[in-house]
Amino acid sequence: MTSSLTTRIIRIGNSQGIRIPKALLQQIGFTDMVTLEAQTDQLVVRPIAAARHGWDEQFQAMAAAGDDQLLDDDYTLTDWDTTEWTW
Repeated sequence: MTSSLTTRIIRIGNSQGIRIPKALLQQIGFTDMVTLEAQTDQLVVRPIAAARHGWDEQFQAMAAAGDDQLLDDDYTLTDWDTTEWTW
């Protein structure tokens, strides 16, 4: 769905900004943080995706497929591991 809105650039302290109506923010699913990207003749506003979003489901799928095992079977301790490292 495409929506178009005309608004004014307003003064906010020493900066400038625009007001985005709450209904428009809800329509596109924006919450509290966004990224701004300057492109030729336009400003693109995108929501910030949560860090590690979807990782839980991916790890569960890996475990179900048996793909969550260590790849390095030859794990050997070094002298440093056995004599110098203390827990």
